[in-house]
Amino acid sequence: MSHHLDSPLARQDVRLDITDLYTFAGQTGTALVINVCHSFGGDIPVPGFHPEGRYEFKIDLDGDAVEDLTYRVTFAAADAQGQQRFSVQRLSGAAAAEPTATGIELVAGRTGTAVTTAGGVRAWAGRAGDPFWIDADILHAVGDALQDGTTIDVGTWVPERADNLFAGATVHSLVLELPDAELTPRRTDNRIAVWAVASLATDAGGWRSINRVGLPMIHPLFTQNDEELGDALNAGVPRDDYATYGEPMAARIAACVGAYGTAHDPDQYGETVARLIFPNVLPYTVGTAAAFGFAGFNGRSLVDNAPEVMFSLAFNTPVTIGVGAESVTAKPTPMFPYVPTL
Repeated sequence: MSHHLDSPLARQDVRLDITDLYTFAGQTGTALVINVCHSFGGDIPVPGFHPEGRYEFKIDLDGDAVEDLTYRVTFAAADAQGQQRFSVQRLSGAAAAEPTATGIELVAGRTGTAVTTAGGVRAWAGRAGDPFWIDADILHAVGDALQDGTTIDVGTWVPERADNLFAGATVHSLVLELPDAELTPRRTDNRIAVWAVASLATDAGGWRSINRVGLPMIHPLFTQNDEELGDALNAGVPRDDYATYGEPMAARIAACVGAYGTAHDPDQYGETVARLIFPNVLPYTVGTAAAFGFAGFNGRSLVDNAPEVMFSLAFNTPVTIGVGAESVTAKPTPMFPYVPTL
């Protein structure tokens, strides 16, 4: 799992459990995608998006791990046909990081129907096939190894017996495509950083962060056996990530790399990886082909093999999961909204 059921709070209502974040070049601009409400989480009374929650895409334009733009999406309760009205607001500057600020509405629509504004903003929300894949045996073996500081023990498992845990699973996808001019970086390399947050309204009138996603696979690596850490990561903000989690995560990685003997200085390697993954944001160069791979992190497409990339990085040794993009039941498409709609 990438971030499926990644913490106790996320499991309480899978409508607020962000399973994956994707950022890539779409047909007309930059596509941002999150998936929630996965069928793997079991039946819920009203599947879809939480009407008392909100879903936010956060964009850092200058490399300080603080959002300069926020695209905030809220949903109404489902109607008799099961559809939900939604609204997308844009917040910029200081307001982008302010939970109580009000933005400017960019687009409004209803689930299951693509909408496009005169300015070229496109949005779609609805039920889709889950484009993620993982083998359960490898998933749990990796989590155990990072917890214990050992090599990965797969027992009698062999790649030929691998199965995609999420084959046939569904999610509810939220897709927003923005003209590249909307995302004007303040860096000479056109690099931005993206993360997503799902929050729930509190009785006191505020908002509680339920799930936060930047890079894929952070939770499967570090929180499978540490549920309190899962909630803590989801509640934090990127700018605090390294100061809070850098050293302990570096130590976990160093222990595993030391067990494999794949680095002359495991401690230095662990620190290098910790600084790569914290702050937990997804970097992307606007206008380029996304590729989350061994050569580096540049957004994430719907067909990137994030598990093998992140597992191999953490252990500094090749880690195969035995399944790939061919194992998903419904394939993504090159046309908006890109996810395999159902």
